[in-house]
Amino acid sequence: MIFNSPVFAVFLIIVFALYWLPLLPDGRHKHPVILMASYVFYGWWDWRYLGLILFCSLVSYACALRIDSVTGARARKAWLAVGISVPLAVLLVFKYFDFFAVSLADALAGLGVATEPRTLGLMLPVGISFFTFQALSYTTDVYRGALRPTRDAVAFLGFLAFFPQLVAGPIERAPSFLPQILAKRSFSYKNAAFGCRLILVGAFKKMVVADRMGPLADAIFDHPTLFGGLFNVLGAACFAVQIYCDFSGYSDIALGTAKLFNLDLMRNFDRPYLAGSLRDFWSRWHISLSTWFRDYVYIPLGGNKGTSWLVARNLLLTFVLSGLWHGANWTFVAWGALHGAFLVLERLTRGRFERLPFALRWAITMLVVLVGWVFFRAADIDAALLYLERAITFDRDMLFLLKRLLTYAECSPFALMCTFLFAVLLLGMDALTARPSFLARFEQRPGLRYASYAGLTLIVLFFGVFTDQRAFIYFQF
Repeated sequence: MIFNSPVFAVFLIIVFALYWLPLLPDGRHKHPVILMASYVFYGWWDWRYLGLILFCSLVSYACALRIDSVTGARARKAWLAVGISVPLAVLLVFKYFDFFAVSLADALAGLGVATEPRTLGLMLPVGISFFTFQALSYTTDVYRGALRPTRDAVAFLGFLAFFPQLVAGPIERAPSFLPQILAKRSFSYKNAAFGCRLILVGAFKKMVVADRMGPLADAIFDHPTLFGGLFNVLGAACFAVQIYCDFSGYSDIALGTAKLFNLDLMRNFDRPYLAGSLRDFWSRWHISLSTWFRDYVYIPLGGNKGTSWLVARNLLLTFVLSGLWHGANWTFVAWGALHGAFLVLERLTRGRFERLPFALRWAITMLVVLVGWVFFRAADIDAALLYLERAITFDRDMLFLLKRLLTYAECSPFALMCTFLFAVLLLGMDALTARPSFLARFEQRPGLRYASYAGLTLIVLFFGVFTDQRAFIYFQF
């Protein structure tokens, strides 16, 4: 079940009605409704993996209670170790076992030792990286004293499996989100209306921009030798827009859906392509993941403390792990290492870099981001290097390559023009809404506001991709 499907629309209406109807006194039915809805949502892909998320949830629930109940430091650390190692073991087995087995065999083959890798061939459960990280942070936060563990098992299971953010985030923290689930809530028309507007914006990003940019990026990335030069740059830019609209569109729909239940999820994106430095970019992109790695990896490693070399080590290791989190492929490791290396370079030259004109700093930042997206999108390292090599070539017959792109992407000239127009419209919206003065004027003009929402609805209905629905990119992580 994906957000951009009619099935999800029907599902959401049913869950919304069951949640707010006065089925039991004092709303005692709300926690079971959220839990059952979340498990139906997750089991829609493959019901066999419901046992996996239930197992991880119960381990985290039990370990947090034991950490809170025991008094000795040694016993608390032992239960913390269990609460961390079990979800991590699940993640390693399902996501990384085959990758490391094949990589080890390849390394031995390079040394002249031929071995047959022993792989498990397990299917990757949807969203496993998200719910395991949420479980890890809960146990850690209880150990650190950031919150007391809840004894309401149903509410906790619903917190860890909350369906709007279950498979692609944002990665919620228990201290901010669990109390919302435990609290009694009443229906809020204002929040529901705001949630519907967020869902509309997310649908526009996903169905109108991302799903139309996808075939263009695929055509160039899948045939890099048939294009080259500016068209390879165009392919990287198309993928940059696609992944932003795809992922931030999911986050908008997740935030909007949560608002329907009077719940607040953390904002996951803040106009990242307006960033004037890579550090600024990572404060705007996938905020829940970047702050998770900051709080549970970077700071425990030492963070900004120590010599420049130690800080550089901490940054590189954090971003390499962040890259590996995205997938069991060396391309993701290279993507993380690239970002880590340039963050180190930015830090070492911070005084000089910050004195550069903003336009130049923005251009340098976007160049690094685009090169990184090539590694992120490519099938392997060789494909990424070939793509970049072709990007610095020059082809004269641009019209022929444009016709080739339209053919491979199965796109008409009118559709291509609309796709780029809507992408520019979205990025323009990002730039305008970054100004508080614009937002204030927009809110004060209800006619303009409602006309904008009506226009956006019509664009989604007439230009949205409904027949060839694509799953969200981050579902694979």
